[in-house]
Parts: sequence; structure tokens; C-alpha cells
Amino acid sequence: MPYKMPVSVLVVIYTPDGQALLLERADHPGYWQSVTGSCEPGETLRQTALREVREETGLDAEKYALTDWNLRFDFEIYAEWRHRYAPGVTHNAEHVFGLELPRALPVHLEPKEHLNYRWLPCAEAARKVFSWTNAAALEKLPLS
Repeated sequence: MPYKMPVSVLVVIYTPDGQALLLERADHPGYWQSVTGSCEPGETLRQTALREVREETGLDAEKYALTDWNLRFDFEIYAEWRHRYAPGVTHNAEHVFGLELPRALPVHLEPKEHLNYRWLPCAEAARKVFSWTNAAALEKLPLS
């Protein structure tokens, strides 16, 4: 299996009435997050965001307002996940996108990746996620 690239996207999916979608990780029950994923070779950040939303939720992000927030977080990769990256890679560059849906929609989870999903008020979602970058992104929503 090839190593993951240390460049990823985080897609905050939200509604005009202030709800945010969170997914519970299958490999770490109790860890909640927005849609995330690493870029594949040759992919643009937008292509990665579109692919990850489709893979993780079944939603076609091209049907809605997907925006690049021009926000990047650099963080240290959790030790438990570092084996997925080339030897010596310790940090990741995460690029934030937002996806506004007209209302809270049902999603279709990839069971190998996520166990459950919840729509929560943005401020509550920011407190529930395990990642500081995810919390910071959720707090950028004007609805928080």
C-alpha cells in the first residue's frame, strides 16, 4: 500500500440554520469529526474535497455550495496514524473547505470509516470534535 500524502482536506458540512454534520470514526469510536481525507497523487484540493464528501457521506458536493475557505492548518500527525505516511513524515497540511446544504440531509456512511453521524448546532459540534483544527474550522462559521 502506498503511503498517504501529508496534505489533506477538512470539509465542514453545514446548513443555513446552523447545523453541522459530524461523523464518528470506525477506527476510534467516540472520535467525532467533519469529513477529512488525504490528497491522492495528481488531485487538486477541490477534487479531494469532492471525492472525500462522496466517499464518506454519499453526497454529491457539486450539487451544493462547496467553497475553499483559504484556510490551512499544519499539525503533527497523531503517533497512532503515523505508520500510514512515509518514514520521517510527522506533520500534515490540512486545507479547509465548507459545504453548505439547504437542510440537514441523511447521509450514507462508509462502514469501514464511520460508525454514525449526527447533525448538531455548530457550537456544540465544535466542542464535540476530537481535533483542534476541526474545532477551529467549525468556530469560523458565522452561525457558531
